[in-house]
Amino acid sequence: NMDSESLLTAMLFPLVANQLVDWEQIQEDFGPKITKLLKGVEEMDNIRQLNASHSANASQVDNVRRMLLAMVDDFRCVIIKLAERITFLRNAENHFCEEEKVLAAKECSNIYAPLANRLGIGQLKWELEDYCFRYLHPEQYRNIAKLLHERRLDREQYITDFVTELTGYLKENIEQVEVYGRPKHIYSIYRKMHDKKKRFDEIYDLIAIRCITETTSDVYTTLGYIHDLWKPMPGRFKDYIANPKANGYQSVHTTC
Repeated sequence: NMDSESLLTAMLFPLVANQLVDWEQIQEDFGPKITKLLKGVEEMDNIRQLNASHSANASQVDNVRRMLLAMVDDFRCVIIKLAERITFLRNAENHFCEEEKVLAAKECSNIYAPLANRLGIGQLKWELEDYCFRYLHPEQYRNIAKLLHERRLDREQYITDFVTELTGYLKENIEQVEVYGRPKHIYSIYRKMHDKKKRFDEIYDLIAIRCITETTSDVYTTLGYIHDLWKPMPGRFKDYIANPKANGYQSVHTTC
């Protein structure tokens, strides 16, 4: 859903990165706006000169992310670079050696996935994290993926039934509401197993349901209806509307 300038820049960037076209040609054919966007995306590669190594401590890595954001004048450059890194990781399995895959995964794990999180771009964050986990911890990734695959059909049916039931109930009471579900991502499951010292069969929230409403008051109304239908778990409620995250994210979370 990006604008046409962003999409054109994304299509041209591989040609620029691989030096298949020079800047004069870009300027002549596409003009100053596209040229500036391309240079902004290219400048983000300077991150490799900032010594954001895998061994750097958290504050050093966080400083690199701040510097990275300060490097670019146009926010779209960051989105394009995140998409470029995801594309690289998607294709890495069949086109790059083990060392290149691991280096890219370390860089994305340290810099780009947290950057996507800070900017509130959840879909890019989740995909980056899963690919990084796949290349950095292949055995753990395969184990969880196998367990998820074994339950895939049951989980997908459960999501479908849950969304259908909740949508029908909410539509009777709230004018504008959208409900959809997704399975929990592999890296997220691993983190929960690792941090809470739990087995896979002890992870109860392998799926997430999201409700999008028109107004803030409808969010809390929706929450009330959900708690009428399913019993909430104690200590599992978070209100990011009353207390927004640093990146501006606002929502309420509950576990039933």
